[in-house]
Amino acid sequence: MPDLYLVPLEHEELLIRRGRRSGLYTIAAVHSTMRGPALGGCRMWTYDDTRAAVRDALRLSRGMTHKSAVAGLRLGGGKGVIVLPPGAPPTGRRRRDVLLDFGETVDALQGRYVTAEDVGTATRDMVTIAEATRHVTGLPRRRGGSGDPSPFTALGLEAAIVATCEHVLGSTSLRGRSVAVVGLGHVGLRLARRLARGGARLVVADIDEAKKAHAAQLGARWTTPDNALLAAVDVLAPCALGGVLDHETVPHLQAPAIAGAANNQLADDAIADQLQARGIVWAPDFVVNAGGIINISVELEPGGYDPARARRRARAIGDTLREVYDRATAGGMTPLTAAMELARRRLADPSSPA
Repeated sequence: MPDLYLVPLEHEELLIRRGRRSGLYTIAAVHSTMRGPALGGCRMWTYDDTRAAVRDALRLSRGMTHKSAVAGLRLGGGKGVIVLPPGAPPTGRRRRDVLLDFGETVDALQGRYVTAEDVGTATRDMVTIAEATRHVTGLPRRRGGSGDPSPFTALGLEAAIVATCEHVLGSTSLRGRSVAVVGLGHVGLRLARRLARGGARLVVADIDEAKKAHAAQLGARWTTPDNALLAAVDVLAPCALGGVLDHETVPHLQAPAIAGAANNQLADDAIADQLQARGIVWAPDFVVNAGGIINISVELEPGGYDPARARRRARAIGDTLREVYDRATAGGMTPLTAAMELARRRLADPSSPA
């Protein structure tokens, strides 16, 4: 792993446990609890080695701190990781065992970290985790939770793409705009459907060839993820795993704007400067993909969950991004720097969202 992409250890807690049932490693990283409990999803994934898994947990939890702060939430940043061995994801009893092991890892932090679903996990998995800890969100609505957060992430991302088109292309209309959606998972597919309804012309891609059928339904052009990343479109929307914007890909990008749901899209923060130098506007991922955590934060508020309130707040991501762009333009800085400054200001005064 290049030194360039190492992650600084600036976290409050990092807990790594080997599950007594599954024998698999589970990780909970707490970056900050300055504004409230560290909320972040549980990622179930196969890594090249445990160092890569720890690095992912550290980067993702750091991003969650900034995401919650910029969104004005009374939450800190955390992340959970279940490290899978090579092969197909566990099912049946094996899946239940590792989820309960992860639940015990969460519970050991006594509420300083609250988990939710993420890549590789779903609402039904949260029900199993809840058997081992009460510090879990995103439960089904019949259980008093807010359910699947991905529709709210897609809603906020659509608002961010509209704001980005306004900033870069001078119009909020999506009609006739070309967008490459890379990754047709829970969020990417929902985003593609919203964009198609808005009149956008789509290029779509996923590593799963079975999802090619969605392209025909959307009236979209299907291609490989590598080709979609470099497509000549108005907006690039990375919606799969992170790290896709690096020293090798950035020189070949053709889209003038990037706004996607994937976490940690930049292999390193210095990539933001390279994008700026090329005249490419990058919408900071932790700003634009906050719809899911905004939805979950409503679940934690007094009075219970209100989906209408969650939708209204997710749409406000567009206004937050406009503020970031305005600050970046006024200060002659990258949108990443402007968003980080906004996050730091809110972290410095945890009692205020402004």
